[in-house]
Amino acid sequence: MTKEMLVELKNVHKIYQMGEVEVPALAGVSLKINKGDFIAIIGASGSGKSTMMNLVGCLDTPTKGTITLKSKDIATLSESDLAVLRGKTIGFIFQQYNLIPNLSAFSNVILPLELQEVNQTLAEEKTSKVLALVDLADKSKHLPSQLSGGQQQRVSIARCLVTDPEIILADEPTGALDSKTGKELLELLTKLWKKEGKTIIMVTHDLNLAKYAQTIVELKDGKVIRYEENKSFNKIKLIDD
Repeated sequence: MTKEMLVELKNVHKIYQMGEVEVPALAGVSLKINKGDFIAIIGASGSGKSTMMNLVGCLDTPTKGTITLKSKDIATLSESDLAVLRGKTIGFIFQQYNLIPNLSAFSNVILPLELQEVNQTLAEEKTSKVLALVDLADKSKHLPSQLSGGQQQRVSIARCLVTDPEIILADEPTGALDSKTGKELLELLTKLWKKEGKTIIMVTHDLNLAKYAQTIVELKDGKVIRYEENKSFNKIKLIDD
């Protein structure tokens, strides 16, 4: 059965202008991301990972080449149309949790639904459901400052999930966490992939995180130098498997 393609990069170049100097960040990258993929994008600092994340997440447009999201060329969409499509399709998890400090966990999570003007009762139901999914139902009234780093990251994951995105784009998601909490977070992402059917794209420099992914894409000097199935992938087991 043919998988549905969600994002495709075709011969994508990204060049940044630094004064009079042109700095190539990506040089001819092509990549297909299908529904149900779990991809880790790896590479050393300066390899083009952050640029790749911004382009895969349709937060930026290429200098040359095409990017399609749900079969639509993002360069042909207006800013508002792209924002709507991106908002419905992609959920973002960042290294910094980006929580609003004076709002409770519940209020932080419900915010994207309020911005989309979702019915209040439905929004509250969805928010309660995703907080339970990340094991924070009992912390819904807590402010970010009353939560541990791992709990704050789970709030940010719940906020990402509340709009039910098809794709979860995680940028160095464990960067601010200790190793034990980071492992728990990766197990949560794996659970969302295995049991909730989410497509996961994780950008990381950490090879220990990459082993959780089904496919590994390695960048060097703005080019894909490796694209392969992760041979150790099936050895990763969830606690409740």
